[in-house]
Amino acid sequence: MTPPETPPATLSDDFAGSMGALFADSAPSAIGVAVSGGGDSMALLLLLHRWAQARGLALHVVTVNHGLRVEAAAEAALAGALAQRLGHSHDIVSWTGWQGQGNLQDAARQARRRLIAAWAASKQIEYVALGHTEGDQAETVLMRLARGSGVDGLSAMSARTEATEDSEGTGDTAGTPTTPVILRPLLGLSRAALRDFLRSENQSWADDPSNEDLRFDRIKARQILPQLAPLGIDAARLADVAENMQDARAALSFFAHEAARDMARLDLGDVIFERRALASLPAETRRRLLAHALRWISSARYAPRRAKLATLLEALQNGQGATLHGCLCLAGEKEIRICREYRAVEKLITPAASSAQQPWDQRWLAAGSDTAGAELRALGAAGLAQCPDWRQTGRPRAALLPAASLWQGDRVICCPATQIGEKSGITPRKSDIDFFAALLSH
Repeated sequence: MTPPETPPATLSDDFAGSMGALFADSAPSAIGVAVSGGGDSMALLLLLHRWAQARGLALHVVTVNHGLRVEAAAEAALAGALAQRLGHSHDIVSWTGWQGQGNLQDAARQARRRLIAAWAASKQIEYVALGHTEGDQAETVLMRLARGSGVDGLSAMSARTEATEDSEGTGDTAGTPTTPVILRPLLGLSRAALRDFLRSENQSWADDPSNEDLRFDRIKARQILPQLAPLGIDAARLADVAENMQDARAALSFFAHEAARDMARLDLGDVIFERRALASLPAETRRRLLAHALRWISSARYAPRRAKLATLLEALQNGQGATLHGCLCLAGEKEIRICREYRAVEKLITPAASSAQQPWDQRWLAAGSDTAGAELRALGAAGLAQCPDWRQTGRPRAALLPAASLWQGDRVICCPATQIGEKSGITPRKSDIDFFAALLSH
């Protein structure tokens, strides 16, 4: 009989060490855990149960049923049975949004993220543990190598991902809950070790047949890994690459943050860089700052592709304006201004009364009690015509057209960018300080 890859007792100690590193200061009073019924997440639940029980922490279990396979209900029931046996609450949340088009795995992943975020918010849970393993990390690195990813892409998954706004940048997800802090305490453990642990506990698990489906890039990466072993490229080595890239990413992010502090400022939601100072920075830092500004303004989850960013940077260096990621980049003599592209918000209308739940353009809220019946819209040419003194603001016309404005019928009653109405009538959802802090968290 082949001995276990990692003895169960050692594996439990390794897990406790990983959790201790994730909570160096103090552990929360409750933790959520996503369990699919598969081997990795079932092992996570057992390990997390013992760790939480020893510390008197509450554990809440959630299963996402994607509704894509008939076996999914039985797998959810398997997860629920283990949760119940261990004495923990268990909830099943279902996804019904698949239309049969596009990238199925990516759509399922994004849906899972949103559903878990909503579940965690309903339970007031700040931390949710996921069952990603060393193998998942290695496969992610391989797939991103194939895409020619840089440092950020090759850093793959972090053991702890801080809370972020769960925004897709599509304009239809505003008001969704803040994503909880994601914990991945199994990144240092292999699938084989976890299954040995389950066998030692006489605990069954479900095997998803899609894990053998070569239509998916992740499965191709999983099956090619053993063939790379003679070169010394295995899951552990690729996980080491990811960890090294995470260190490099942190250093680059810190430098970009310091550079932004010196030569960037915000102007009512627009990001402005000193042109000469930006041009003097290393190419990677320029790229990071520009990508961050575009994501900040567009509320997009992902930055543009490197090739598109390179084209934009070249245009700005040559004094040419350009559009990208739903943003307009204006190259002035001394400054580069990045603002919203008018086309991206031209038809976007949000009732002022509902802006707290669904901010206009995911960035702006109506304030005050005298906004009954009012709407948040872009200023546009019709609104600008009501602002005869707009040139005195010093802001270019192209940056004013997409400006957040409060309308009562056909009349603009507030537009901070053109100094119409009370400046406090429209407020940003996030502060200028958040812009700089986010450079360190992405």
